[in-house]
Amino acid sequence: DTSLGEVNSFSPSMPISPASMINQYKFEDEPELRDLFITVDDPESHITAIETFITYRVVTKTSRGEFDSSEYEVRRRYQDFLWLKSKLEEAHPTLIIPPLPEKFIMKGMVERFNEEFIETRRKALHKFLNRIADHPTLTFNEDFKIFLTAQAWELSSHKKQGPGLLSRMGQTVRAVASSVRGGVKNRPEMFTEMNHYMETFSQKIIVLDKIAHRIYKEEREYFNEMKEYGPIHTLWSASEEDIADSLKGVASCIDKCCKATEKRMAGLSENLLPILHEYVLYSEILMGVLKRRDQIQGELDSRIDTLANKKAEKDLFSDEIGKLEDKVECANNALKADWDRWKQNMQHDMRSTFTNVAENNLRYYEECLATWESFLASQTVNLHVEEDSEDRP
Repeated sequence: DTSLGEVNSFSPSMPISPASMINQYKFEDEPELRDLFITVDDPESHITAIETFITYRVVTKTSRGEFDSSEYEVRRRYQDFLWLKSKLEEAHPTLIIPPLPEKFIMKGMVERFNEEFIETRRKALHKFLNRIADHPTLTFNEDFKIFLTAQAWELSSHKKQGPGLLSRMGQTVRAVASSVRGGVKNRPEMFTEMNHYMETFSQKIIVLDKIAHRIYKEEREYFNEMKEYGPIHTLWSASEEDIADSLKGVASCIDKCCKATEKRMAGLSENLLPILHEYVLYSEILMGVLKRRDQIQGELDSRIDTLANKKAEKDLFSDEIGKLEDKVECANNALKADWDRWKQNMQHDMRSTFTNVAENNLRYYEECLATWESFLASQTVNLHVEEDSEDRP
């Protein structure tokens, strides 16, 4: 695996041409034998006396035997997705649960219930469910199946069967107690390395996310100014007969570049920004998963310390320690497998995203360059024609 440090270094053997750099990466999308297909679409607004909210249609098609039908269609609101995520975290504390979009959009982006916001959220919810469907363990979770198949009243009834307040309080108390005890004594080296990796990854991805948003903002400002720049040349041409054609040509070039810029902005907002922000959220999730693993390890360490101080109850504690050792082993194995899978997906997503951005940038600059070169060529031809006409007797 390429370390984060190595990503910032450039090998002298790397090709200079951007196009040849892009050609290094060929992604072989081999068809997989999938048996679960999920689509999130058709957002619908609901207004009640108490609140206003959006529901989304979730369509599921499957060939799995554990489903009673091959196709389901239900409507879900954001709160239902939050419930599913919490149930998955509860059932699989050391697996990496995909992130959900935040409840409220970041300041400076778009307003809640704005069409752009709703569409951005719809795409994120669609990706959330499909990442779960593609996960080798999460895809068979019973709550996930209920989320996909149960009607609204059935899901509401199922939610009420969750852990009670006292149970949730107990989990919170254990988490706080674990954090108070301090660091884990016997944490395996690989999990310490994971913590260090995620701390570095989190810092890098947050910076990239901020820079990408700043680039997008500057690009939008440039686009808005360029939209005003072209028409000025058209107006100018009306008062300058001798250079009217040239001014109209400049206005046409600016208009074409404006459209190319708009297309590039769409590529940034649809491909780069969502991926970077998704992995900002993933970094928070990974840190939470590692903390939960440490809590399980902390329970084992606590019992071993207690056993050392209570020789008389050795047999009773030995039994409990055996169960905790099994629990830690299961947690470690689950996280190890999911870590490798997540890291592979992350590297593929990042490589694919940045390659896509590079290709879009190449197309953008080639398109703008061709536009202006064509204009200059036409002006050169016109200039030669005028010179020839002047030289004739």
